[in-house]
Amino acid sequence: MAMQFVLLFLVIFKLTSAFPATLNETYGDSSCPLGTDIYQISCPEAEAIIFSMVEQAISQDSRMAASLLRLHFHDCFVNGCDASVLLDDTQDFVGEKTAGPNLNSLRGFEVIDAIKSELEFVCPQTVSCADILATAARDSILLSGGPLWKVEMGRKDSLTASKNTANNNIPAPNSTVDVLVAKFENVGLTLQDMVALSGAHTIGIARCPTFTSRLQSSTVSDNPFDNMEFIASLQQLCSAPDNSNIGTQLDLATPTTFDNQYYVNLLSGEGLLLSDQTLVNGNDETRQIVETYVQSPQVFFEDFKNSMLKMGSLGLAQGNGEIRRDCRTIN
Repeated sequence: MAMQFVLLFLVIFKLTSAFPATLNETYGDSSCPLGTDIYQISCPEAEAIIFSMVEQAISQDSRMAASLLRLHFHDCFVNGCDASVLLDDTQDFVGEKTAGPNLNSLRGFEVIDAIKSELEFVCPQTVSCADILATAARDSILLSGGPLWKVEMGRKDSLTASKNTANNNIPAPNSTVDVLVAKFENVGLTLQDMVALSGAHTIGIARCPTFTSRLQSSTVSDNPFDNMEFIASLQQLCSAPDNSNIGTQLDLATPTTFDNQYYVNLLSGEGLLLSDQTLVNGNDETRQIVETYVQSPQVFFEDFKNSMLKMGSLGLAQGNGEIRRDCRTIN
């Protein structure tokens, strides 16, 4: 196992030449400070430490891969990828943890805390919490069988958080295609990015309240992408009066493997969330992209990597930040 770990990171660092040195070269943003070698001198052990601790967390709880990925998503959609999602409430602001999309839903904070504590011991006040989130998300995907890419580093941690922006910006699980496109475009991402990043739902679980809209579907439909048997199974699963803690896998076929099965499920009418199934039910353009990803996992992996890099660069020109010593509070 130790040798596999060493070999893996040799591969990761050898991949530098396969990606741009900075996101400036990819997206033409001269204000973007990110690069792949930010910590090469100041904290060369950073990526290895993060990977090792993410690997340990996932080995103890397979759900943690999806949880860490989701933390990064929900962070980036609120004023950019600045670790604002990790901040606890203060007298000056209400944090994002109690926002509707996050309350009793986001998890993995203790894993980030543990990683930060170790990094502070090895190289104090060097690696930002935002960079930890981005790297932990990549490692979670890799450890689940997904693609590998070089994480761009150099983010700063925010000095504040916004519950209101979290409530407004993060797409809801009952969103239509039009709403999803608007939410993604609002932060600078495209329809293509939206469909590719939705593939993150190939791992993880959701609880009954998040797919209520699917439960209310008619038992009879002429839509070729409606699966009445699947909907009936969801209705039975969530039939208890108090179903708030009852959940199921987003992808029943390969629930802990990062692959293209999510898109296969959509064409079979087995998208768990309305915001998933709407990608084939609600729009010809998104359905065509789904069909492409079903036919070619390689295309999906490549698009997902590029969209993750693009999402990871959000919000970099919005002002100064800091390197927090504790991810839950500003210095």
